[in-house]
Amino acid sequence: VQLQASGGGLVQAGRSLKLSCVASRNIDDFNGMGWFRQAPGKQRDLVAIITRGGNTNYADPVKGRFTISRDRAKNTVYLQMGNLKLEDSAVYYCAAQPILSSPFNYWGQGTLVTVSS
Repeated sequence: VQLQASGGGLVQAGRSLKLSCVASRNIDDFNGMGWFRQAPGKQRDLVAIITRGGNTNYADPVKGRFTISRDRAKNTVYLQMGNLKLEDSAVYYCAAQPILSSPFNYWGQGTLVTVSS
């Protein structure tokens, strides 16, 4: 499985950015698709998840600002990021969870988001 993330870039605080993750196979094959992020010197953290059934879950720091969505026909998962803050700067990764009891073990290459003041 290949996951291709894109859409990162340099953006001013308060602005929006939309990330995309294209999968090489049907995203409904997976129990969940997620976005994670890793800032320099920090661990990789979960940002948002969307399940096969369409349920979504968000990390507290992004609730109300980020939205995860999908286009099944395009095998693509999106992360719409709004009201960006300096602390949102990180490399963002998309990942796939094959089944409920498994970890996210398919990862994309990451896309860098830098939020400036």
